[in-house]
Amino acid sequence: MRLSVKLACFLSACLLVCPMVLASEAAPVTGDVAIFAPAKQNSSAPAARVPDASDVVVWLIPLDAPAEPLPQSDGAPEIIQRNKTFTPHVLAVQVGTVVAFPNQDPFFHNIFSLFDGKRFDLGLYEAGTTRSVRFDRAGVSFLFCNIHPEMSAVVVAVETPYFALSNRAGHWAIPDVPDGRYELHMWYERSLPEALNAVTRTIVVSPASRSVDRVRLAENPNFTLTHKNKYGLDYVPPPHSDYEQ
Repeated sequence: MRLSVKLACFLSACLLVCPMVLASEAAPVTGDVAIFAPAKQNSSAPAARVPDASDVVVWLIPLDAPAEPLPQSDGAPEIIQRNKTFTPHVLAVQVGTVVAFPNQDPFFHNIFSLFDGKRFDLGLYEAGTTRSVRFDRAGVSFLFCNIHPEMSAVVVAVETPYFALSNRAGHWAIPDVPDGRYELHMWYERSLPEALNAVTRTIVVSPASRSVDRVRLAENPNFTLTHKNKYGLDYVPPPHSDYEQ
């Protein structure tokens, strides 16, 4: 009798726990994006597909319930400064996330962002040190170094825990998305705002529908990484030829 009672309790517990396990192990929401370079003016040639479709930020805004914040991780995400390059070039985070900027070069850097998104200036800091920024508002922050004009990066802060970046083939996957209605958004550094707005849409996530039709994004033919320094002026070479930078 006692064995039967214990078995019944065990089975009841399984019935309660199993749906939760299944929900947490739901298949991710997936999709693909293809980047196309517009055909030249007065040309009958079709738009050419760009082979590298990486670094497209994709995020889902819940329409049926507020988005819950991401659980706190052990360490802050990083954008590393190494070989006069920011790595990664594009980082997506949820609003409120602190991002660390370690300097792993043997010389000074000065990261700043003065456009839209989060505006900040970390000042001059030396090799082996780290400074951090909390991205407390939604938006796109373009990051540069006030010493090295070739350095650039982007932080995209979104008001949802459901986001991902595409890989080189354009594939993206967002894990742990509950069933429901969502507004799908995309951001790509080389696309114009109107092209990005055009791909915004409402999708429904369910056990039978966890994939999104391929999205085509047009590349801005006039895109450039050229920029001014934090004072709005052109970059100038260092004052001494032996200055280590």
